[in-house]
Amino acid sequence: MGSQYSGGDMGERARHLAKKSILWLALSLFLGLLLFAVILADSRSASAEPLPGGNVRAIPAFARKYGLPCSACHTAWPELNNFGQVFRDNGYQLMNDRDSPIWQNPSYWPITFRMTPNWHRERTNHQPVDGAPPNGSVVEQHGFDLSGMDVWTAGTLYKNISFSLLPSLDSDGTFGFENAFVRFDNLLNSRWVNVKFGKFELDNLISEKRFLFLSANGGFYQTYHFVPVGASNDFGLGDNQIGVELMGHSANSYTRYSASLVSSNSGNPGLPSNRTYDGYVTFSQAFQVGRLGLQRLGGYAYAGRRPTFSQTFGGGEPIPGTGLGNKSFYRVGFAGDLYILQGKWEFLPFFLHGYDNVFLGTATPANVPLPAGAQAPKWNGGFIETHYYYSPQLVLTGRYEIIRMSRQALTSNPSNLGDIDAYTAGYRWYPIMFSRAGLAWHNEFSLVKTAGSIPLSGNGVGSIPCTATCPGVWSQSLLFGFDFDF
Repeated sequence: MGSQYSGGDMGERARHLAKKSILWLALSLFLGLLLFAVILADSRSASAEPLPGGNVRAIPAFARKYGLPCSACHTAWPELNNFGQVFRDNGYQLMNDRDSPIWQNPSYWPITFRMTPNWHRERTNHQPVDGAPPNGSVVEQHGFDLSGMDVWTAGTLYKNISFSLLPSLDSDGTFGFENAFVRFDNLLNSRWVNVKFGKFELDNLISEKRFLFLSANGGFYQTYHFVPVGASNDFGLGDNQIGVELMGHSANSYTRYSASLVSSNSGNPGLPSNRTYDGYVTFSQAFQVGRLGLQRLGGYAYAGRRPTFSQTFGGGEPIPGTGLGNKSFYRVGFAGDLYILQGKWEFLPFFLHGYDNVFLGTATPANVPLPAGAQAPKWNGGFIETHYYYSPQLVLTGRYEIIRMSRQALTSNPSNLGDIDAYTAGYRWYPIMFSRAGLAWHNEFSLVKTAGSIPLSGNGVGSIPCTATCPGVWSQSLLFGFDFDF
């Protein structure tokens, strides 16, 4: 490709690009601060949910190790392209001599720090605060904030033995391990046999840990974590789980499968109380479609059991580890990763069908009678997410998500109790992205409508009274922030 700069003018070109990046950064900051001032002038103080942290996963140390640009593995950091998927499927290896630690420069340190200083506003209507009118009041809060902090290290311990360790601090200082696993790659000299052991993200085709949203309402998939109103099951498809995974893939990762056996404790540390295990299987197939680019479709199924009561001592407090009355649940569906316009426009469709046993759906111990009109709840949910890659430095994002109850846990429940509609839009601009560090200027607006369920409550009320149908509670999130890693 031709250039307006000759070989002797590379310094001038670098200065020109630097000035251009600074101008773009200044303009973006000005627009963001202007919008912040307008919103601030019309806002009222109240309480709101904090910004969730620990969602973004990317490690520039891999780029440093192999001398590759970050764009080699990412469409838009932290989302992986197919090359990045192959690299991860191979156990963070390119299958050459530089994979093993014994060949690495002693100064190489495979670790990344990540955090997002930001300003955000949270607003929710129909809140039953003291002295509120019958339809509730608006609760709002805004200000400068910090996300949680990730300290991620990953790589190879030896050829075909890889690892990942991600200690994470929430914004309030709570410490935990987001993931911690060892993976044995290419067992039996076959890429179809790889075993992972520890805590890890389920092999979802659409990863919640690598997606491009950060706000309190938009920074997670509602469908992944949906729980019917009144249910006791705490499972979330996006939560990291503790167990063992068998996975395999073709040379280019176009064909992939995985099967996991995990403890029935939703990824929480400690042994599960009910002494059972959950199972998860996935399969996906990718294929090229001319100039449209690489397309991928896949399906998944998760089945598990949860206890409904525990043994007690003397009729008092439940005894840890004595969960009984196990009842089943499942989640099944399909997902896709599709491109049009020569790969500039990406579509991520997702569908889930959920089922909880009637005892889980009504939070009823299995050793007592069910309430009148009790039945196993069922629901369907999904979303369509879009990314438009305007340039390597600018990506526009959007998502519409919908959840509909097809069968309520109680026949007396309103037909739409728990239904959700969620809308999110924003953009990420990358002024810099090097093998040493990355920076994104992130702007996002999210709007969520929940039928009959109140996210916040000033007087302990759990839902707005409703008969045949429930009113909608609208929650808004607006966020401006710098997402960086080093």
